[in-house]
Amino acid sequence: MTAAPLLPRPRRIRFSARDGLPLSAAEWGEPASARTPLLGLPGICRTALDYQALAARHMGERRVVALDYPGHGESARAEDAARYRPEAVLRDVLDAMAALHLHRAVVVGTSFGGLMAMGIAVARPAALAAVALNDIGPRIEPEGIGFIRDFVSRDPAFLTLEDAADHLRRTLPPLGIADAAGWRRLAELTYARGEDRRWHPRWDTRIAEVVLGDDALPELWPYFGALAHVPVLLVWGQASRILSAGTVERMRRMRPDMALVSLPGVGHAPVLADPEAAAPLDAFLRGVP
Repeated sequence: MTAAPLLPRPRRIRFSARDGLPLSAAEWGEPASARTPLLGLPGICRTALDYQALAARHMGERRVVALDYPGHGESARAEDAARYRPEAVLRDVLDAMAALHLHRAVVVGTSFGGLMAMGIAVARPAALAAVALNDIGPRIEPEGIGFIRDFVSRDPAFLTLEDAADHLRRTLPPLGIADAAGWRRLAELTYARGEDRRWHPRWDTRIAEVVLGDDALPELWPYFGALAHVPVLLVWGQASRILSAGTVERMRRMRPDMALVSLPGVGHAPVLADPEAAAPLDAFLRGVP
């Protein structure tokens, strides 16, 4: 078996939200780079570490930053779960962009991170140079919400990392991960070893109550429309239960110039490391000065 390539470790940046909650971001590359920086916004139960592979491909050309939202990764957990409401997280993202001198950025947003990118387009449109949406659109299919809510709300407290990897392999939709090493790597990005020596989620499971409490989430077509001033690429897993073919088609009608990467047999959300997704995504990003 070929060993997985070593991915670059990020520099950690610590800062505070406006209410004092400690937050963390990961950074790769040179802050003084002349090219527009790249900002990675992860999914609802994901962290900044998901962007290591993307950073490895682009850190020689531009600064790459990825955020840990409140309650995720190395950012602090909130005492009140209401602190995780999307509007509060969007405010954190906007404040983080200011604090980290990301006054204009290329945003790669996976799932919830893509919704945050649309929110930036409404609240601070000049902060966006281009946006890549990973398996997310203005409409989230109700059939997928229940699965994600169940996944996000559970802490299986695995005894071993192999148990965690096996759980992900059996539970998640097809993601194009071909071997045990790939699932183990995903498990390492999803769970962290606690003081009890068990493997726990890298997020606060109360997030499910606040963000995914309703089976029908509001549609955000005006937010997608707010991206009209920037280039947009959509990565779509055709087996996704979050982003439907009908929603993709409507997005294409609204944005005929939107680049589309369709991944047959892949569910929510593509990991963006396989050549089928990575090559067109990288080409899109390198087209932004």
